[in-house]
Amino acid sequence: MSNAARTKTLVGYCDPFAVRPGEQIDLMMSADPDRGAGPGPCRVELVRTICGDPSSKGPGWREEVLGPHQLAGVSWPEVINVSHQPLRPGSSVQIPADGWLDALGSFTFEVLVYPTRLGGGAQMLARLAGFELFIDDYGALGLGIGGPTGFVLRATRAVVARRWWRVTAGFDQARGQLVLRHEPLSTRSPSDRLLLHAGSVEVVADGLVGVRAGGGPLVLGGSFDGRLEAPILRGSAPAAELDEQQWAAWDFSLGMESVTVTDTGPRGLHGRTYQSPTRAVTGAHWDGSVQRWTDDPAQYAAIHFHRDDLSDAGWDSDVRLTIPNGLASGVYAVRITAADGEIDRVPFVVRPATGAATAPVALLLPTATYWAYANHRMSITGAEFFAANPNLRPEFRYIKDHPAVGYSMYEYHDDGSGVMYSSRRRPVLNLRPGADGWAFTADTNLIAYLTQLDVAFDVITDDDLHREGSSLLEPYRVVMTGSHPEYWSTAMLDGLTSWLDGGGRLMYLGGNGFYWRVAWSVDEPWVMEVRRAEDGTRGWIAEPGEYYHAFGGEYGGLWRRLGRAPNQLVGVGFAAQGFDRASPYRRHQASIQGRAAWIFDGVEAEVFGGFGIGGGAAGQEIDRFDTTLGSPAHAVVLATSFDHSAQMLRTKEEFLATALLDHDGKIRSDVVFFEGPAGGAVFSVGSISWYGALAHNGYDNDVATITSNVLRRFVDPAPFAPPDAH
Repeated sequence: MSNAARTKTLVGYCDPFAVRPGEQIDLMMSADPDRGAGPGPCRVELVRTICGDPSSKGPGWREEVLGPHQLAGVSWPEVINVSHQPLRPGSSVQIPADGWLDALGSFTFEVLVYPTRLGGGAQMLARLAGFELFIDDYGALGLGIGGPTGFVLRATRAVVARRWWRVTAGFDQARGQLVLRHEPLSTRSPSDRLLLHAGSVEVVADGLVGVRAGGGPLVLGGSFDGRLEAPILRGSAPAAELDEQQWAAWDFSLGMESVTVTDTGPRGLHGRTYQSPTRAVTGAHWDGSVQRWTDDPAQYAAIHFHRDDLSDAGWDSDVRLTIPNGLASGVYAVRITAADGEIDRVPFVVRPATGAATAPVALLLPTATYWAYANHRMSITGAEFFAANPNLRPEFRYIKDHPAVGYSMYEYHDDGSGVMYSSRRRPVLNLRPGADGWAFTADTNLIAYLTQLDVAFDVITDDDLHREGSSLLEPYRVVMTGSHPEYWSTAMLDGLTSWLDGGGRLMYLGGNGFYWRVAWSVDEPWVMEVRRAEDGTRGWIAEPGEYYHAFGGEYGGLWRRLGRAPNQLVGVGFAAQGFDRASPYRRHQASIQGRAAWIFDGVEAEVFGGFGIGGGAAGQEIDRFDTTLGSPAHAVVLATSFDHSAQMLRTKEEFLATALLDHDGKIRSDVVFFEGPAGGAVFSVGSISWYGALAHNGYDNDVATITSNVLRRFVDPAPFAPPDAH
C-alpha cells in the first residue's frame, strides 16, 4: 500500500471510470513541480484491488499485479514520463471568433451583473476585441484596453455585492472614446432605495487615438464570482456590409439543460459554457411568483459563474489502454511509482462484456456517492458531526494545499454558494484505496468478503445504472449495494425498482441509502448535479427558487420528501448518524422461528455484531424500519441495534422544531427481510458500519454468517414464496 508519511506529488484520473473488455481507457497524470517532483519517468503497473482498507480491524490490504498473460495482446508501457499538467478552474461562456466580431470598430456591450463576492483580486466579467470589463478588488467597475500596460477607465463608485446592476461599456472608434456606466436595478428590498436614489454612474475617456476594436472570441466570466444575464452586443465597422443595427443578444434562459448558449440576434453567434457554471438560477427579474424554472424560464435567465468551478481538468492522456478481452470484472487501478518511491493508484472499474454477465451476483458500486463526496474537506475542516483530523493522509494534505482540484457537494464555493455540481474528470484524491475510510475504501471490504467466500461476482456502477436502467441488472439474480448508496437519480431508482418487480433479490448492505435525488448532464455525462431543497442532513441549502435541477428540471432534495422514501424500496430508511462509536444488535423472535429464521442459521447468541472497524456493526449512519414511511407491512424485523451513544443523533427531517431529543427508540438500525414480486426478496442491514464487521476473526463471526446465509439463498434460483403462502 502507499506510504502515508510521504508528501503527495503524483495525481491523476482515469476516463471513463467504468469500461468493458475491448473498450479504451485514458490515464491522465500530473507531477507537482512545487512539491519537488518535476517531470520524470514513472513505472506503470495494472493491479486488481481486492481490499484497499489498511485499517487494523479490516481484512488486510490486498492487491494483485496483472501479469503478461492477463495483458496479452495489449500494448502497455512499463515506464511513462509524467510531466506537470496545471488545473485551470473558473467557469465561463465562450462565443467563438466570428467575422463580424473580428471587424468590430465601435461597439456597445450591455449586461446585467450580480456580483456575489468582492475582493480577492480583479474579476473578469467580459473580454471582447481587446477590451476587458472587470470588477476590481474594491468593487469598482473597470474597462481596460491593451493589457496590464494599457489604459483603464474606472467607475467612481463601487457596486454592492448581491444586488443586480445594469452595466454598459462602449467604444466609439471615430472619436476615440470609452464609456462605462452602471446603474442599480429595482428590487423589492426597502434597503435598496438608497442605491436606487444614488442613480447611475457614468465615466468617459476621450482621445484614445489609434485604438481599434476587433478580433478574438467573446468570453464571459472565467475569474468571476456572480451572475450574468442578458448580454447584448451592438457594433459597427468601416466595412459597408455591416450595419450599426446588427447586434447579438444571448438569452441564457434557452437551452438551460445544455452547454449551449443561444444568440437570438440576426447573426446566430452561439457559444457554450465551460467548467459547468450553474444554470437554472434566479435572474434579475425573478419575483417569487414561480419556483420551477420550466414554468417561466425568463425569470431564470441568469448564469452563476464561480472562479473555482472545475468539471473537466482537460489533461492530456499519458496512457491509452484497451481493456483485454477476458479480463475479469472487478475494481482495478493503474499503479504509478516514481523514482523516489512515491506511489499513486488511480482506480477504475472493469464491467463484464455487453450481454456477458459472468455471475449471478453483481456488486453495485455507489459511484454517485463517490462523486458527491469527491475531494471532500470534512477531514480537514471538520463538520457539525465530527471534528477535524490533524493527522491527514497525503491525499487530504494535497486537497488542502491544492484547492484547484475542486470541491465536493458538501462544501461552499468561495462566494458562499453551495456546490451543486461534481465531476469525475479531475483528480479525486479520496477516490484512492486507503485514502479515506468512507465510501470507496469501505466498499473494497465487500470485494474482499466476496473473494474470501469464493463467490463469483461482477462489478457495475451507479453511472452505468443511470444510463442503462433495469437492462443493466437483468442478467443478475442478486445485486449487492455498497456501504453508502446515498445519491440516486430517477433513472437509477426506476431501474432498480423495475428489476425488483421482475423478481430481483437485493442485498442492501449499508446505511443512509436512497436519500438524495441527483441528475446527470446529457451533454457532459461526467457531470452530476444536486439541489439540496428544504430538508435533510446537508452541508448547505439551495437558494430560494432554485430547488429544481437544471439537468432535467426535476425537483431536488430528499427522496423521502418526493414520495419515494427508501423504506418503500428496502424496508428501512435513514434514522440517525453518529461517528464516535458503533453498537451491537439484539435479535428478535422472528430470527429464531418463522419464515426468515434461516437467515440466522449457525448464529446462537442473542446479541451479535459488537465488533468491527467502528467497534460494532451498527454505526456511522443507520436506518430503521417504519411502516409510516412505507416499510412493507409483511417485512420481518430480525434484529435491532441498541446501546448507541449520546452522539448518535436523529436525522433532522424527523422533527419539526429545535429541541433536545431523548433516545426515544427511533434511533436504531433494523435488520429486515421481506419477499418481493415474482419470487424476489430484499435483505437490508440499515448500517454503514456493517461492512466493517465482516472480516472480524477471519470472517468467522455472526455478521459474516448472516450475510453469507442470505447471499447463498439469494443465489439459489428457487423463488421466494409470498408471505401468505408460508
